[in-house]
Amino acid sequence: VQLVESGGGLVQAGGSLRLSCAASGSIFRTMAWYRRALGKQRELVARVIYSGSTNYADFVKGRFTISRDNAKNTVYLQMNSLKPEDTAVYYCYVETTVGNYWGQGTQVTVSS
Repeated sequence: VQLVESGGGLVQAGGSLRLSCAASGSIFRTMAWYRRALGKQRELVARVIYSGSTNYADFVKGRFTISRDNAKNTVYLQMNSLKPEDTAVYYCYVETTVGNYWGQGTQVTVSS
């Protein structure tokens, strides 16, 4: 399984970014985004199962949207109304029938 993340960067508070994670090598039951801020533990941001059903962490509800394109095996995270506290490394995560896998992470920095 290979995961290729893209879309991180530096943005001002209130701005938007879109993360993408292209996966290959298996069928992906669940695709998700986690994040880890400096000095903190990694936490779930949002996840989407194959049917399209989604779950969000409370701290991103109404601001972030997760989606997936099953034909492309790609999961997206649209992040709007970004806050400085959203600054973190964001990781793509997938669950397959043979194991679970993490992406390499992409840095998102939100300036105040």
